[in-house]
This record gives sequence, C-alpha cells and structure tokens, in this order.
Amino acid sequence: MTKKDWLFAAKMMLTSRLMDIIEETELAPAGKVLYQFSARGHELAQILLAINLSGKHDAATVYYRSRPFVMAAGMTIEEGFAGPLAKSGSRNGGRDIGVVHNLTPRGSVTVLPASGDVGAQYTPAVGWAQAAVYRSSVMKESQWNESCAVALGGDASAATNGFWAALTIATTQNYPMIFFIEDNNYGISVPGNYQTPGSNIAENLASFKNLTVIDGDGADPEEAALLIEKAVTLVRNRTSPVLLRLRVPRLCGHSGADNQSYKPNETREDEIKRDPLPRLKAYLQKKKILTAKEWTALEAEVEKDVRAGLELALNQTEPDVKTTYDHMFYDGNNKQVVGGGFAEGVISTAASAENEGQRVNLIHAVRMTLEQELTTNSRVLVFGEDVGVKGGVHGATVDLQTKFNIERVFDTSLSEEGIIGRSIGLAYAGLMPVPEIQFRKYLDPAMEQINDTGTIRWRTNNQFAAPMVVRIPVGHSKRTGDPWHSVSGEAIFAHTLGWRVAMPSNARDAVGLLRTALRGNDPTFFLEHRNLLDTSAGRANYPGNDYLVPFGVASIVQEGTRATIVTWGEMVHRAKEAVKTMGASIEIIDLRTIVPWDKKTVLDSIRKTNRCLILHEDTITSGFGAEIAAVIAKETFSFLDAPIERVATPDVPIPYNLGMMDVVIPTPEYIVERLTYLLNY
Repeated sequence: MTKKDWLFAAKMMLTSRLMDIIEETELAPAGKVLYQFSARGHELAQILLAINLSGKHDAATVYYRSRPFVMAAGMTIEEGFAGPLAKSGSRNGGRDIGVVHNLTPRGSVTVLPASGDVGAQYTPAVGWAQAAVYRSSVMKESQWNESCAVALGGDASAATNGFWAALTIATTQNYPMIFFIEDNNYGISVPGNYQTPGSNIAENLASFKNLTVIDGDGADPEEAALLIEKAVTLVRNRTSPVLLRLRVPRLCGHSGADNQSYKPNETREDEIKRDPLPRLKAYLQKKKILTAKEWTALEAEVEKDVRAGLELALNQTEPDVKTTYDHMFYDGNNKQVVGGGFAEGVISTAASAENEGQRVNLIHAVRMTLEQELTTNSRVLVFGEDVGVKGGVHGATVDLQTKFNIERVFDTSLSEEGIIGRSIGLAYAGLMPVPEIQFRKYLDPAMEQINDTGTIRWRTNNQFAAPMVVRIPVGHSKRTGDPWHSVSGEAIFAHTLGWRVAMPSNARDAVGLLRTALRGNDPTFFLEHRNLLDTSAGRANYPGNDYLVPFGVASIVQEGTRATIVTWGEMVHRAKEAVKTMGASIEIIDLRTIVPWDKKTVLDSIRKTNRCLILHEDTITSGFGAEIAAVIAKETFSFLDAPIERVATPDVPIPYNLGMMDVVIPTPEYIVERLTYLLNY
C-alpha cells in the first residue's frame, strides 16, 4: 500500500460512511429510499480489497453490503445514490434494488451482477476463476495470466449450498479464487454459531486440502492490508484458492428496518470500539500519512463531494416506463457490455459446406453438432457429471474429451448448483458454456442460479448477460419411466424469465436448433427427449454443418383441414401415429421451440381447421398447453367450432411400472379417442 493508496482508502471510507448516514437519517425517513442496507463497519476491508484488484481481468461477485467495494472499484457517488433512489441513472436503470450491484470494468476489477439470493455469488465467481485459467493457458491470452476472482460474502453465507459447491470446485481444480468472508457474527438476528460450528469458518476449514486459510481483523488497517495483499498474491500466482475470513463489526442493523434489539448491549459496545473509521484515522496519523488537520480537511472535501453527488442523483429523471420490457432477450442490435462472445465482438459463424449426410439418431446428431462447434469455436466448453471419459450417461459426449482435451470437455463434481453457477461465471468471462444436466429432475438444486441467469440482462439494463446452452434429457424412455428420471417439465422453463427453450422431435431439428443456440446470445434450455435419443422415431439425415433452425418457427409436419394438433417433442410421433390410424385430414404442428413459440402458424392453422387439440407430456395443470389454449381462445375464438381439447399427462408423477405408465402418458389410442370426440362435437 502506497501513500496514494491509503489516501484513496481514507477518502472512500469517509465517502461510504457519509452516504450510509445520509440514507439512514435523511432519505429513508423521507421515503425516498425504500430499501436501505448500510455497510458501516465493513467498509475498510472492502476498500482495501478493491485497491488490490487492479488487474484488467480481475472480477468479483458481491452482495447487498458491498457498496464500499463497488465505489472503490469506480462507481460514482451519483450512481451510488441513484440506485437506492431508483433513478434512471442508476447502474440498473431503476429495475433492481439499489444494493444489488454491478459494474462494468472502469480500469480495474469487473463487479459481476449481484444476486438477491444469499450464497448465490460463489459459484459464478469460481466460473470466472476457471475462465481465467482457460483463457491464459488454453487460449494463450497473456492478459489473463494473473487474473483472479473474489466472492464477497457475510459469515452466514458460508452455510449455503453455493459456498460449499464453489469451495469444492475451487479446491479440487486449483482455481484462482478468494472466498472473502466478512464475519460480523450475525445473519440478520441469528448469531454465527447457528451458521458455522464454533462461529469460525476459518478454523473449521484449517485442514481443508488445497486451500490457504487466512484469518484476521478486517477493521485493523495494517493487519487487513497485509492479509488482503497476501491473499491476492497467492491467487495471482495460482498457488491455491484462499479463504480469507476478516472479523468486522456491523454497526448498523441488517437493513434500515432492523433496530438490533436482539444484540446484547456489551456486543454493541464492543462493535463501536472496533469501528474501522477512527482506527484508520489513528493509523494514518501514526504513519504520518495524514495529519489531524488534513483529516478534517478531507472530511470537508468528502462532505462537499457527497452532497454534490446526492444532488445530482436527486435531480435525475425517473426511468422511462416504456423501457420496462426491454432487455429480456438480446434484440439483435444492442449487445451487452460484458458476457459471452458477442460482448467481445466474437460471433461464431464458421461452418463448412456439406450436403446432407447419413441417417443418424438424435443423440448422434447432438454429438456431431457439439463436435463441429467445439472445432470452430475455441470458446465452447462442454461439461457436466460423467461427460468426460464416460462420454455422458446418454452417450452425447462420447470421444469428445479425447478429441478436445480435458480443459474443454470435462467432468464436474456432483452439484447442479455448481454446474449452473460456474456456467454463469464462464459466460461472463466471454466463453460459451454447454453444461449437461443428466435428467430434468436433477436440475432442481440449481433453480436459484437458473432464475438468476435469465434476468441478468434485464436487471443490469443490458450491461451484462450470460449466454449458455443447458442440455437436459427429459421425459420417459423406451424402456420405462419413473418419478425421478422421466420428468418433462418444460412448462417450468417457459415460466422461467429470460430463457429460450427448444425441444426438438427429430435429429434434423436437433442439429439446427442446437447450432442456433450455440451461436446465440441468450441462455437457452435444449431439451432432448429420452424416448427419441436412439429410436427410429427421432432419426433423420444429418443436415450438414451449416444447418440452422430459427427459434420461434414451428414445423407443419402434416397438413390437414378438419382439426389442428399442436404438439412438440416425443408427442409429435404419437400424434402422427394416431392420425395415421384415423385416416382423417388433421394438421399436425410441431412447435420445436417453447420460448418463443410460433403463435402465427398455430393461429393461422386454427382459422383454417376450426378445431384444435393440444398435446404434450408435461402435466396438464399449468402445462404449456394451457398458455397456447388461452391465446387461441382470445385470438381465434370466433373461428372455433368446438372447445379446445387438451391431452396431457394427469397431475401425477410418471410411474415405473409400464402398465401404469401407459395409463398416465397419452397413448396414440387415447389421442384417437379425444380427436374423435373433437371431430364429432
């Protein structure tokens, strides 16, 4: 730490403290700030950390008490106030609460978008750390050689799934990451011994393999500076990941609504004694960096700057409500600043011309497409449980690790939270992650990260995005079903904001949709029906390495005049079988993508046939068919000659017994029955 560094730290410390006090005593009581979290007591350690993260490709994930860090990283006073005030000039344009921070790089560390979920910051950070290693060692980009990632979190966050998932990834793979734990011994009102045995995560992890554990006082200027510098040096040198636990006082309530009545008086008195602000003042005077008179002058300067910044923020306009719907998806023109290849001007379009090839299974088509994209785009990474040596439990990645090495096709620990969370960080760092989740039900532990991913572009006002393609085999198989491996569940994905959803019914569409997703700029679910992976129904000729299928364009599988069947996935083939036995003129539409879905093709068909049957494997209540039915009823009600018919799985899990499974999943015979009813209505 140079004298210049310490003067900057002092100014940032005073700035942050005054901003918190103004919000607590002026803006919140006046109703101008509705959601207030102070960082009083935490500021010093965060500011010292930001000073040390000066690398061009350093990144940090933060949480609701991290404004001092973000300010030290370059956020202006005006922006710092504008966030809680929900003004148009805030970092998120009024879309998110002001304590959920993000900051595109301003000469140093990138502050990755915060989450409102405690503990969700850890696995994206380890993903960035992995990307730093990949881009330096595999892509040979020297600017990434000493890059690192830091996840800031309170002591209570060390009890979350995300913390342990990231710790496993970082330590088993030796990624350059710091777990920066600000321990104030409280999770709102719950003391630390409820979160960590003995209230000290550093002591508990002292024997953890391949982890350097550092413990100290985050409110002591000299000690905190030395420990933070040591931690950053270790990860820059790729020695080991670091757990840095710094004890800090929480001089405020958890939030503006918290009066801390649960804290004993002696605890609050001790916290006041440990306040880092007077300790910093005394330290700077002792080291002759700043005299008492100069400190007073600095306070006056900060007061002037903060009040000026506040005035600017108060005078900002309210966000334009017309922009509320913007940035849920990439609009094709306005690229994000950080995240994915698009942000760096790298868009994968390379392909070799090729005529239609041999007839292949759907799973083979997926593997061929992955291989082609891995070949043409060095940013593509394929990973998940068992995808490496084994080649995937369904065979989609057979031999890919042999062809592209373990850095690009690799196995992961058994943690879906870790798989999806690290994908976010990899995407932020400019890569294209293609994680595989073995079965739909297995994704459940990662739903927090899934929900966060879809809203990144929107809640950062198009500053950040995390394009990725999550491959998931879904539905029953040709052999059997069961409640754990046979979930379809696409309606949940359709209801998950910001995600595109594809569900091909054949190998040809699988190639085109997967390639479109891999070259796209949004997070995408690519759902592969298990009963089509290696069966004749899903087979088709490989359409070549240039083949693309746009999202939101349905396929008319069979034209007809008497009724329309709207379906997707494996049910397309059951619909074809049912119609074949009837000999009636029935139009069959394969949606191919659920988000977006092709409303025009469906509605045009209804206007022609005047009858509609919607068919899907997902359960019927709130299934995606209900959304389609609602749109049809509104847009083409006057064209209908019969009520809309929905055929889907009843609201029960998929049974293991084959006979029971046939009672649940719509069979061709049952489809014929309901079609007959519809035609005779």
